[in-house]
Amino acid sequence: MLTLNIAIIIPFIAAALIPLVYKKIPKIHIGWFAIIVPLVLFVYLAQYIPSIANGQVIENTVHWIPAYGINFTAYLDGLSLILALLITGVGSLVILYSIFYLSSKESLGHFYMYLTLFMGAMLGVVLSDNMMVLYVFWELTSISSFLLIAFWYQRKRSRDGARKSLLITIFGGFAMLVGFIMIYAMTGTWSVREVVALAGGFTDHELFIPAMILTLLGAFTKSAQFPFHIWLPDAMEAPTPVSAYLHSATMVKAGIYLVARFTPIFGGEMSWFWLVTGVGVFTLFWGSFNAVRQTDLKALLAYSTISQLGMIMSMFGMGSAALHFGYSAESSFYAQATFAALFHLVNHSTFKGALFMVVGIVDHEVGTRDIRRLGGLITLMPITFTFAAIGSFSMAGLPPFNGFLSKEMFFTAILRISEAGFFSLETWGVLIPIIAWSANVFTFIYCMIIVFQTFLGPYQEEKLEHPANEPPIGMLVAPGILSLLVVGIFFFPNVLGDYILRPAMASIFPTLAGEDLGVSISAWHGWDSPELWMTVGVVVIGALLYIYRKYWTVVYRLFPEKWSFNELYSFILDWMEERSTAITNNYMTGYLRDYLVYIYLFFIVAIGGTILYTGAYSFDISGNAPITVFEATIAIVMMIAAISILFAKSRLTAILINSILGFGVAAFFVLFRAPDLALTQLIVETVTTVLFLVAYYFLPEWQKEDVPRKSRNVNLLIAVLVGVVFTVVALAVQNGKLFATISSYFENSYELAGGKNIVNAILGDFRAFDTMLEVVVLLIAGIGVYTFIKLKAKKEDENYEDQ
Repeated sequence: MLTLNIAIIIPFIAAALIPLVYKKIPKIHIGWFAIIVPLVLFVYLAQYIPSIANGQVIENTVHWIPAYGINFTAYLDGLSLILALLITGVGSLVILYSIFYLSSKESLGHFYMYLTLFMGAMLGVVLSDNMMVLYVFWELTSISSFLLIAFWYQRKRSRDGARKSLLITIFGGFAMLVGFIMIYAMTGTWSVREVVALAGGFTDHELFIPAMILTLLGAFTKSAQFPFHIWLPDAMEAPTPVSAYLHSATMVKAGIYLVARFTPIFGGEMSWFWLVTGVGVFTLFWGSFNAVRQTDLKALLAYSTISQLGMIMSMFGMGSAALHFGYSAESSFYAQATFAALFHLVNHSTFKGALFMVVGIVDHEVGTRDIRRLGGLITLMPITFTFAAIGSFSMAGLPPFNGFLSKEMFFTAILRISEAGFFSLETWGVLIPIIAWSANVFTFIYCMIIVFQTFLGPYQEEKLEHPANEPPIGMLVAPGILSLLVVGIFFFPNVLGDYILRPAMASIFPTLAGEDLGVSISAWHGWDSPELWMTVGVVVIGALLYIYRKYWTVVYRLFPEKWSFNELYSFILDWMEERSTAITNNYMTGYLRDYLVYIYLFFIVAIGGTILYTGAYSFDISGNAPITVFEATIAIVMMIAAISILFAKSRLTAILINSILGFGVAAFFVLFRAPDLALTQLIVETVTTVLFLVAYYFLPEWQKEDVPRKSRNVNLLIAVLVGVVFTVVALAVQNGKLFATISSYFENSYELAGGKNIVNAILGDFRAFDTMLEVVVLLIAGIGVYTFIKLKAKKEDENYEDQ
């Protein structure tokens, strides 16, 4: 039986199998096999819609590390169902689109492997209940998106875009991890649902605000909120199907999901309200404002995505005020903002997915996305124009498209929140509707640019790489389905609202789940509706600004690129690279002596300094066993041998004298009745000596080096200090105890780990992670060696751009 845990794992299994299938069946497009995965998962998840709508929650648990409360618990409620359906549903359409978009000359096996890997990571994020497991999948989305963005790795811009997205989202991920650990410290559980059940009981804890901020850092970086939005435009270097998937339905929605999921924990607090709402509203404005100045259609869509994500984020912030009041008339007002956020989350995935595919079609057919070279495509590509118009008009908030409905609800939310008298809204709250309305004006302008500058006006064939034609019918199916959804949701919005959005809102407001919040979707609110006149204002002002844009776009000169966060990121990165290169060149001299000096100095400072600082040195031999004649004799022989090495005239002599030290240690093991150690030491010492002799046979004659006196003195000083520290450690080891003894673990290994063999218990249980990581290191090293052996030099005539 397919369970939620298996549903998450299936894409990972597919990712492992796709390269193998791709090689075995090269004549069949591998995309037809890959599309089976999201289709099956979509059908599997869709069967739960009725039961989730009735308030049920589906849960499956696989125990992982139960002693620490870390288990692979997957659960499906209204909120996770929305995201999971988008991930699999839009994922199916994206794969279908990519089958016709990507050339068979591309590395399709890698492409679909990365795509299914990313799909599984996203499902893990939205279906995981355990915060640590959620974090693992969260970082997997960063890694897999890095691979997808850098798919055309021959291009420098692709590599740079992938690196930027990885650095920023990984930084946010680490911050989020620290936030999760703080939540665990406050609540004692890793389960999100258990933390939600405890919500309100730890708001006075000193870690509450830091945990909130760190968690939001993870969400803001992932969802490209200001000022972390700079990675999203550069991520457009990925193939268009990837852009459509990452930026319409998946990766950027992960941060939105995180805010929604943790709203029951942090919502209702003034800090959460202002952070989420403020950052969201400003991101909404900044994204739409910058979208207008773009000349590349994908870059324009990237900034529009930033803007739309800010809009959704701000609505979640405003909706969190409902938790401040509990169930009341006021709470129902603010809960509607959350409802609108969920509604726009779905709408954005439909019209933005369609628009990305349309832009991909234009680029695929005419060879450019530069709007300065486009125009007049409406007669040559009428079907593509229809999809572009539907998606753009929906994003602009015009009827009869779904974006109009959620934008009207957004206006309702900002009007009501500006009238509220809590959280100091009476001072700064009045700015929220002004900024939001202005942002929608810019949204209207860039939507008109997409439609009119691409498809109307003069046809400039001389500026295109190929004559314009409609693409193959297969490439039109996916954007056609999304466009139908854009229109269908407008006419039947409450079907979506009743079965998908209400259960999701119940997940965000569990304390209000049984109450009637009076939320519904309607296309017409009457002539006296302020929202309607705000929309009329957006259309009128937006149309005028679009027509006369050449007179006011000079305002963008006030925001030159050199003062942007993008430039700041580049400056910091370049500075760090220069500094790290300079530091590395200073200490990586290529001389073995220097490296040994660094190692010994670190040893002297770390160990010797610790002993001095903690006063751990304590010396008492009164309880020691007496030293026998044999032991003293062996020790004296070893000391003489060690000193004699300094005066050896040849390598052969030095090697033979050095072997006396190893065999002396073996003799001590015999005296102390440790025959297995003695045998091991004898074998190791013998083999080492032989290897030294064989290797040194090929080296030139040993000549006395002319080492400067200063270096000799430094060497002597370090050697003496190392010897002193070792001696002190040996003498103080029995008396100066810095930590509690761990011998109880070894004495009770059977009770603690079930192992009668203490060596196995240590390797397999007490230091299991250490052992596992050692094995991983060996595996990686082995893969590296195998890769280098199998790697063949590329042909010189291959054309790599910007290598």
